Amino acid sequence: MVGADQIRDQLDRILERRTADTRLTTMGAGSDDLDDGRAYLAATVDGGWHVPTWPSEHGGRGADADEAGLIGGILRSYVVPDLYPFAIGLGMVGPALLAHGTEEQQHRWLRPIAAGTEIWCQMFSEPEAGSDLANVGLRAVRDGDEWVLTGQKTWTSRAMWAEWGICLARTAPDQPKHKGLTMFVIRMDAPGVEVRPLGQMNGDTHFSEVFVDGARVGDDWRVGDEGEGWRVAMTILAHERAGGGSRGGGDGAAKESALPTWIADLIPSGAASDPVWRDVIARIQIHDLVARWTARRAADEARGGGTPSPAGSGAKLRSVQSYKSRAYSTNRAVGAEGMLTSGHGYIETITAPSMSIRGGTDEIQRNILGERVLGLAGEPRLDRDVPWSESRKGVI
Repeated sequence: MVGADQIRDQLDRILERRTADTRLTTMGAGSDDLDDGRAYLAATVDGGWHVPTWPSEHGGRGADADEAGLIGGILRSYVVPDLYPFAIGLGMVGPALLAHGTEEQQHRWLRPIAAGTEIWCQMFSEPEAGSDLANVGLRAVRDGDEWVLTGQKTWTSRAMWAEWGICLARTAPDQPKHKGLTMFVIRMDAPGVEVRPLGQMNGDTHFSEVFVDGARVGDDWRVGDEGEGWRVAMTILAHERAGGGSRGGGDGAAKESALPTWIADLIPSGAASDPVWRDVIARIQIHDLVARWTARRAADEARGGGTPSPAGSGAKLRSVQSYKSRAYSTNRAVGAEGMLTSGHGYIETITAPSMSIRGGTDEIQRNILGERVLGLAGEPRLDRDVPWSESRKGVI
């Protein structure tokens, strides 16, 4: 295991350290810069610094959980750009391929993910399968050594940039909905695949509809066994909630900075000196610190190489509440100016409601915590053992 001084010595050669004046952009509403993320990943891949627990031949360094945690902590002192476009590959697809992929699949796809040369999207949600993900209806029918995929996905983030998609498909309609699913990898520029970006009220077009009409996928691009797609999907979603190694970025403040940047930015408005607003700001900052520590714990579990625990659901709930509290409060603190499109925190305010929906709704996260952590009785699931072809028609 390398020591902290050795890690800093290596990182100093390829990255800049943060300062109190560092500001990092957040992807969205006009900030669609892929170049900084690609440059960062290209610089760190040979040392395996961003995904240290991955094997060295795949862009990692074979680190154990302790070393990965040490590296992750030290990286927070450096300028790491927002890696939103690369997050699905780094934080979700990569771990799933390590857990369920073949050796050939790992050699084909992992290092390009770690190096930032290939972007991935996640093709899960459908018009009739959002929170009830197991209800997906995109069909995959076997034809010799290939599968023919037909159907629709929606709210597919990163599809506008992605070369590859990881796609949950229905292969056995006569099986109960959780058992008749299989996971595939698909080229986003393949014949029969059409990506249509969806415009949002905050100006983002990071979500898309994806229409699949007879696209062919070789059986060697199937991830996991036929009918085991739900198990692969749960691995992906667990890593999504934990957020291990996926995003980078942050609030831009140096580790030793006395004042978070979001608070420093309120000083010109006078809010930071008002007693009432100071109390609001202090409460948000306290929650923000707790949310950050919870997220780091969940991320460290994910970096450790195992399947993340339900702590990832707690981390997501806290992170969402923290984001929304900062967005709404900083926008209100500037008064009427906050209603203008140029007002402080305007974009964050109209983005904030989506945070409780994307990546699994708050309600889903609370169900996970209630059932898997607190041991509460689960929701009634009358369709668990009924063939999907019947339950989808409303027979039960």
